[in-house]
Amino acid sequence: MTKTLVVLALSAALPALAAEPKSVSESSVTHVTGTIEAINSSTREVTVKIDGELHTFAVKPDVKRFSELKVGDKLTADYHEALLMDVRKQGASAPKAESGGETMRVPGLGQRPSGALVQQQVATVEVKAIDKKTPAITVLTDDARTVTMRVKHPERLDAVKVGDKIDVTYTEALIVTIE
Repeated sequence: MTKTLVVLALSAALPALAAEPKSVSESSVTHVTGTIEAINSSTREVTVKIDGELHTFAVKPDVKRFSELKVGDKLTADYHEALLMDVRKQGASAPKAESGGETMRVPGLGQRPSGALVQQQVATVEVKAIDKKTPAITVLTDDARTVTMRVKHPERLDAVKVGDKIDVTYTEALIVTIE
């Protein structure tokens, strides 16, 4: 789910430096608008013109209102991405992902076709390095991978130190509306 259409709103609004346990969050939203240029009903593909470029998307069979799409329809999509890092006390249990890493589909309720896709993953990692100059944080995953992530607001890492165990919740959401 990168630059496809765009999914459901996600909440990543925990205070940056709350009382124990401490949390840091990063989020972004990409807004895309386009026009449906072509529809292939037999392959369930929709071609959308976005910023002057044509993009073709396969629409899964469980999307119920595919037959209501028409050439010329305006498409609005918002892609939300959030990363929440929660520094928890030693021995505290890790949170569970709301969707267990599965993608949840939420049909829209409006008169025109719409819907959302939401995916959330939770992992516990150990902080190996903090680079406030770049700014970035390097962590070790449970499966022994070292991952470095850029951080938009380095001051939010003041609550984190090397050796901390962090629960990382990564959420993606795509909301698509047809006008």
